[in-house]
Amino acid sequence: MRGMAMGGDMGAMTMAPPRAADHAAATPHKMAGMMHMAFFWGDRAVVLFPGWPGDRGAGMYILCLLLVLALAALTEALALLSRRLARRGGGEATASSAALLTAVHAARMGLAYLVMLAVMSFNVGVLLAAVAGHALGFLLARSRVRTGAARGSGDASPELCGIPPPNGSKP
Repeated sequence: MRGMAMGGDMGAMTMAPPRAADHAAATPHKMAGMMHMAFFWGDRAVVLFPGWPGDRGAGMYILCLLLVLALAALTEALALLSRRLARRGGGEATASSAALLTAVHAARMGLAYLVMLAVMSFNVGVLLAAVAGHALGFLLARSRVRTGAARGSGDASPELCGIPPPNGSKP
């Protein structure tokens, strides 16, 4: 062996690369597949949970996209609820209204982080579903577009839509 290391034939000493099964058995805590680090198209993604939707087909992938869309839309609806609760409290808030406002804010932040984690799957479909969900949620919850019954209720004040009042003062 010493003679080989000193300039002998090294071809006989090459080792075969480890098999994937051996590597997976040696490191069971690591994910079996590679995580994407660039945006990609496809219905074989892992979003939020290990193996979901994974290789379960296009139907499960579409369900995943609808879930991300709904989470993003719900985030926008909770933003509206948070603003309405803050306005209703007026100048001083009671402990119960402060607790409710804090709970709504915590739920909104939790949903926003779930949407962010879903987008971190780097799947373009998930990204588009998140953006579409936020847009749909904004349209339904905070834009001035209302159905005929809700138009006269005054729910869509400019402040809720992110538009400052014309004279610069609060109503």
